[in-house]
Amino acid sequence: MEKGGPSNLVIGLGVGLGTGVFIGMLLAPKAGRETRRLIRHSAAEGEEYLEQRGAELRDALKDAIKAVSRQRDSLTAALEAGKQAYRTATGKANAEPPPGPGPAPEPEG
Repeated sequence: MEKGGPSNLVIGLGVGLGTGVFIGMLLAPKAGRETRRLIRHSAAEGEEYLEQRGAELRDALKDAIKAVSRQRDSLTAALEAGKQAYRTATGKANAEPPPGPGPAPEPEG
């Protein structure tokens, strides 16, 4: 600090302080009433967003449940067709299958 001595330091601090105060005034938060209004508005927007996303999620879930139900029905039909094909191939077309899922019958032979 030999170049200008303490006077340059004081001038630099003054300019820095003035600049800081000026920028602080420009970027100061809004008045309390305006801030509360902004918070209410943001909360309302957030509520609308959550309601919309919730509805979209419900719709997607309903579609997924329908798809799983269709797949279950297809698998059940395929299982029954397989059982019938097995019975036909083994000559047990008139035999009644055991109720519910059970062990697969062993082929005769």
